[in-house]
Amino acid sequence: MWLRLQGKNADFRSTKNKLKQFCARINNKMKDRENKQFLPEAELTRLAINALEGLGLSAHDATDAARILIMAEMFGLTTHGVGRIESYGERLQIAGINPRPNISLEQVAPAMARLDGDNGVGPLVGYRALEAAMKNASDTGAALVLARGSNHFGPVSPYSYIAAEAGFASLIGSNATTTIAPWGGKEARLGNSPCGFGFPNPGGDPFILDMAISVAARAKIRNAAKAGQKIPDTWATDQQGRPTTDPNEALNGFLLPIGGHKGYGMALVVDLLAGLLSGAAYLTHVKSWVDSPEEPQNLGHYFLLIDTKRLGSAQWLSHRMNDFAKILHSTPAADPATPVLVPGEIENRNLARSKKEGIAIDASLLKTLEAFASPSSKG
Repeated sequence: MWLRLQGKNADFRSTKNKLKQFCARINNKMKDRENKQFLPEAELTRLAINALEGLGLSAHDATDAARILIMAEMFGLTTHGVGRIESYGERLQIAGINPRPNISLEQVAPAMARLDGDNGVGPLVGYRALEAAMKNASDTGAALVLARGSNHFGPVSPYSYIAAEAGFASLIGSNATTTIAPWGGKEARLGNSPCGFGFPNPGGDPFILDMAISVAARAKIRNAAKAGQKIPDTWATDQQGRPTTDPNEALNGFLLPIGGHKGYGMALVVDLLAGLLSGAAYLTHVKSWVDSPEEPQNLGHYFLLIDTKRLGSAQWLSHRMNDFAKILHSTPAADPATPVLVPGEIENRNLARSKKEGIAIDASLLKTLEAFASPSSKG
């Protein structure tokens, strides 16, 4: 009898804790909503464009850069959305980024080009490289554009989505400031480089993968440190390269790559393509925009596109993509509450919801964007 009561008490405590956690999540969401405003896509786009113009970009360049950041926001990637205009703005105002770059394209072969971003805003340089890759891939069937002289270009998924909507499969990536030690090392030599792919799905949502090389983002570690919580020992190491569960030690140490030494190898490949082959900075040659905001980072990106229209009709590709998704979706789920998804499904849902309901933006961020957009910011 005592054991049965103990079991019931444990079940009750477990249920009570889950209820508390659920209520806390609801309260946090309610607080978040109180601090946010919902803007239609067109209104936020105008504000982002005006803010970038206020920081010195031309109307045309501001429009193209804003497209990437707005789409990131609508995908739910708020850490890489319009909030990035604030950090870009800080560097634009001290001439760390060139607001009026002379972006140039060198066609080194029919299907290969190198683009010099002239230290422009990253999403603008990335968008110009994507445009060049789509044009070349339309002409040749497949194309590679390597960009240099760039800065943080936002997330990969907006570029992949734009390419997929135009019928191109894509492999896209960028190098980044060093935060990862080589496997077995204890000094940062590699960036947490974003990379991903996109595959068109005529009549449906494209498949999109957007990922960085680390197991966890530094933002998650910072949140754990603020909450006084431990982290899994697979996330990061301390300064001596030893796995740690202490988030503060981790913040002073290095991020761990996904898949151990395999992730280390992936990070190398991204930097070899984006940094070394493009003519951009690579590894420790990349400047930190936090430590040296006034200096050009000279980041590099790669855009490898395949024109799927050369391979078959839209109906042919749609049938195969839908069958591909059906096979994955029909997989029995380990947890019925979380069915199997295909890459990009969450982002596509967020995009549809944002178009319908508007985009949630922090009130403080709106004030910052409005300040950049005001006439006084141009003087």
